[in-house]
Amino acid sequence: MTKADIVNEVSKGTGIERVVVQKVVESFMENVRGSLTKDQNVYLRGFGSFIVKKRAQKTARNISKNTTIIIPEHNIPAFKPAKTFVSQVKSNVK
Repeated sequence: MTKADIVNEVSKGTGIERVVVQKVVESFMENVRGSLTKDQNVYLRGFGSFIVKKRAQKTARNISKNTTIIIPEHNIPAFKPAKTFVSQVKSNVK
């Protein structure tokens, strides 16, 4: 499912115009992105959490130059689904 599909489904389900729904979805994504950029987690009860994970510094190899490089500590965005969400997906086995 793409962002356009989500906009269409929400528009059909609520009767709100697609343009308005698209602005709401874009605004939601921008707010989540902005919060994670500020190192703030976003919690959506019953759905999941958008969290910032810290990756430790590590040593890696550049195989094309056969050298060792150090990857510094950095943050990455992650999603952790709620327990009810996980159980719904698990029970949907075909």
